[in-house]
Amino acid sequence: MHTRFILIQTSHAGNVGGTARAMKVMGFDDLVLVAPRWANVLRREETIQRASGANDVLAKARIVDTLDEALDGIEHLCATAMTPRDFGPPTRHPREHFAALLGTPEALASTRPGGVAFLFGSERFGMRNEDVYRCHTCLSIPTDPQFGSLNLAAAVQLIAYDWRQALGGYALPPASAPERPLADAKALAGMLQHLEQALVAVDFLDPAAPKKLMPRLNQLFNRAAPTEEEIHILRGVAKAMLQTAAQAKTGPHVPSLRESLPPEGACSALGRPGGETR
Repeated sequence: MHTRFILIQTSHAGNVGGTARAMKVMGFDDLVLVAPRWANVLRREETIQRASGANDVLAKARIVDTLDEALDGIEHLCATAMTPRDFGPPTRHPREHFAALLGTPEALASTRPGGVAFLFGSERFGMRNEDVYRCHTCLSIPTDPQFGSLNLAAAVQLIAYDWRQALGGYALPPASAPERPLADAKALAGMLQHLEQALVAVDFLDPAAPKKLMPRLNQLFNRAAPTEEEIHILRGVAKAMLQTAAQAKTGPHVPSLRESLPPEGACSALGRPGGETR
C-alpha cells in the first residue's frame, strides 16, 4: 500500500534527516515537507548527517507550500498528536487503528485505501487544529503520562514500525554463522574419560571413592549438548591439567587437597569438643 510521510513546518534540519532514516529502515521512501523553515533543508549538512545513508529518500523528497499539494493521490489521512482533542477525528492507538484499517487477511483489497499519509506537525506547536480536522483519525503513541514528549524523528520511527508490522513486517535475516555439529555419544564419552584422568591427577577426584561425580558430569554435558569444537576445547583443558600435574610431581612435594584435610574425627584448631575456642 502506498505510504507517505508528511512533515508540516519542520524547524530543525536534523529531524528531516532522522525522518528519512526512520522511513528507509522500514521500507518507505515517500517524504513530503510542507513549508519547512529552510528552503534548502534537503541539502543541509545536518540533514544529510542525520539521514545516515538514507540519501535516496532525501533525493526523492518534495517540498511544497501547502498541505493540499502534499495530499495528491492520498485517500486516508492520519494526524498525530500527544493528547486527544475535544473536537475532530477520533484519537486512537496506532496499532488499533491499523488493524481496523487493513481488516482481516481475507478482506477484499478494494475495501482498503489506495494511499495512506501520516502527518506530523512542527516541533514546537504540533499540528494545527485545521489540519487535524481534515484527517480521518488522530494517532496518539502511548507514552508515560508524566513525560510524553517525543522527538519528531522518534515519533516517525514508531509510527513507521507499527505500520510496517501491520502490513506484514519483515522476516528476520538468516543466521550468518553456520550451525556447528553436535558431538556424538562416543566423543562425549571420550572427553569424560579424559577429564576423569585429569581430575584424578589434580587430586580433585578420589578413584577409590568416586561417588557420583562422573555420572553427574555426564548428565551436565548431556544437557549442555556440546559441539565437536567444544569437546576439543574441554579435552585441551584436561590435557593441560594432566601436564601441570605431572610437572608438579617432579618438584618439591606439595600436600594435595585430600592430604591437607584433617583426619576424619580429628578436632580443628579453632573448635575443640568440650573446650573453648582460641
